[in-house]
Amino acid sequence: MRIAVLGMGRMGRALAERLLRQHFSVTVWNRSPGKAADVLDEGATLAPSPAEAVRNAQAVVLSLADDHAVHAVMEQVAEAASGRDDLVVADTSTVSPATSRSLRDLAPGGRFVAAPILGGPLDVVLGNARTLLGGDRVAVERITPIWRDAFASFTYCGDDPGCAVTLKLLSNYLLMSNIVLVSEIVATAEAAGIDRKAFRELLFKWPSVPPLLHNRLDDIIGGDHAGWFTTLLGAKDVRLTREIAESHGLVLPLAHLVERLYEEAADEGWADSDVAAVVELVRRGTR
Repeated sequence: MRIAVLGMGRMGRALAERLLRQHFSVTVWNRSPGKAADVLDEGATLAPSPAEAVRNAQAVVLSLADDHAVHAVMEQVAEAASGRDDLVVADTSTVSPATSRSLRDLAPGGRFVAAPILGGPLDVVLGNARTLLGGDRVAVERITPIWRDAFASFTYCGDDPGCAVTLKLLSNYLLMSNIVLVSEIVATAEAAGIDRKAFRELLFKWPSVPPLLHNRLDDIIGGDHAGWFTTLLGAKDVRLTREIAESHGLVLPLAHLVERLYEEAADEGWADSDVAAVVELVRRGTR
């Protein structure tokens, strides 16, 4: 299968690498040059524009930072693929449900799949990530080799693409809020003079610490916050979750606080740092 991967951020590069290792033919594009060197070395082809990338593709996979970027690129894809009946577009980006539905309306023939990923870039490369799928079932099934070969598992959430991205946002909100909570626990233990090494061992054993946090505990306790999921992206995902709730008449008081903390972390110099950097605000007593 010939696949175009548009967006060479960490997740886009990881997905392209995984697809190449599974023997797909991969063409890549990125708005900023120079980010695709690794996947080009692996055998990908670089396209100068989204239109060129999709020219011979059977599937287009979007991996972009936010709603605006996804919508802008999707418009170019739709124009380039106008009249084609052999192309399916899948979006792995974390966007709002409304954006995901609008992408479906733009996609050629409505052949669109929301496919947000559960897992980080390394999980994707190793084939350990999972994906949630939403959209036209025929479109989902047409590119089944991608879900089957690139992911550990996939779950079809129904024909509404907004459902899949809503579930992904709720999952991310659980992660973001738990990181804030553990950051407060770590900072309090440090302030109380508890031995860091002993406390670290306890944290990994406590059943109240969710397993999804285990790969970030060391970074929260004493890391350099050089991970892939930035505080800006964390704030964006919490905001989108809050907006979903508000659109249904719900108010999430905790979400407001969590969102503000990640925004402040970004404003204080950790905009490009991993979400674990929110612990630095707690250590400084910033509110």
